[in-house]
Amino acid sequence: MSDLNPFLLAAVTPDPDPRLLPLLRSDPSLASQQDAHGYSLLHAAASYNHVALLKVLVTDLKVDVNLKDEDGETCLFVTETLDVVKCLVEELNIDVTLRNDDEVTAAEKFEAEDEYPEISAYLRQRAGGAATASNGILPPLPPNVNIQVNSTEDVGTDQEPDPEFRRRIEELAASDNFQSEEGQAELRNLIQDAVRGVSDDRDVRRRVG
Repeated sequence: MSDLNPFLLAAVTPDPDPRLLPLLRSDPSLASQQDAHGYSLLHAAASYNHVALLKVLVTDLKVDVNLKDEDGETCLFVTETLDVVKCLVEELNIDVTLRNDDEVTAAEKFEAEDEYPEISAYLRQRAGGAATASNGILPPLPPNVNIQVNSTEDVGTDQEPDPEFRRRIEELAASDNFQSEEGQAELRNLIQDAVRGVSDDRDVRRRVG
């Protein structure tokens, strides 16, 4: 089987060539191999919608899921289905915040190319959750939601976000129906609750001040 090309075996639909996995198990070093352009079996599996192959490469053969090609792009950048994206993100823990050589994330690339809006929306949600988990910053609001709070009062720039509000918006941003009408309505209600809370707090401080 030494004359078999693993990239060609992976570039078959609907399933990879059945000779691929025995080849990789006989020589695990092939699993992490990249061609002259940095193209890997991970990129092939992601682009051809081979979820099972992705799991084997990362889980069994220990390929780095964040392996990049010559453009600095992981296999997340070449996905075309939400099923593959969810596998990479939720099961294989790919980093959704990584940027390519053009300094754009996978979500930003999909948006710029106006392709696969359901994938870019999902990645935006996950990237927001990742930011919250890593630095305590709330995930970004959808582009159609804008909050402006105007006040001459000094409310303190070192005040921590309310933990319960942060937990609720994290949970909402990670839900499957975040972009639906129901999800957006829930987000608006959450924001209104938060704004009312700020207003009530100011009223209390005025009365006791």
